[in-house]
Amino acid sequence: MEYILQPWPWYISGPCIAIVMFLLLYFGRTFGMSSNLRTMCAIGGAGKRVAFFNYDWKSHKWNLVVVLGAIVGGFIAHYVLSNPINIDLSEATVNDLAALGFNDVGQNLLPPELFSWEAILSIKGLSILIIGGFLVGFGTRYAGGCTSGHAITGLSSLQLPSLVAVVGFFLGGLIMIHLIFPILF
Repeated sequence: MEYILQPWPWYISGPCIAIVMFLLLYFGRTFGMSSNLRTMCAIGGAGKRVAFFNYDWKSHKWNLVVVLGAIVGGFIAHYVLSNPINIDLSEATVNDLAALGFNDVGQNLLPPELFSWEAILSIKGLSILIIGGFLVGFGTRYAGGCTSGHAITGLSSLQLPSLVAVVGFFLGGLIMIHLIFPILF
C-alpha cells in the first residue's frame, strides 16, 4: 500500500500511458475529455436544434466510461489514497503565496482560500467559475480539443495542430500565473 501512496516514477507511469495510447490508436480511438461534452449534449437531444450535436453518439459512449473512471478515481484518490503529510514547498513559493493572501501554505492540496464553499459561493468565486468555464469551453472547441486530447493523443500521433495547441496551453498558463493571477488574487 505504501508504494501506491507515493508518486510513481516515470519508468512505470510513462510506459502505462504509452500502452494505453497504443491500444487507443490500434482500435481507432482518440483520448480526450472535452469530446464528452458533445456526447452528453447529443444524448440530451441537442442535435434536434444544433447540427453540431446531430451525430451518432452511441459510437462514442465508450469515452463516457473514461469520464466515470476519472470521477471515481479522483474520489478514491482523495478519500482513500491521500497522503496526509504537509507538502514540501520552497520558501520562495511559501512567501509568494502568503503575499497573495494564502494562509497555511503547504498544509493541503486544495487551499481553502480557493476551494472552500465560502470562496466558491462568493461573487468573486462564482464570477471566476462562470467566466473560466466559458473560456475553457470556448477554448477547447476553438483549439479542436482539450489539453489531454492534444498533449496525449495529438502529440503521440505526431499532429502539428496539437503541437501548436500544446505550446499555446503552456504560454497561456505562463501568462495566467505571472500576469493575471496576481491581479485576481
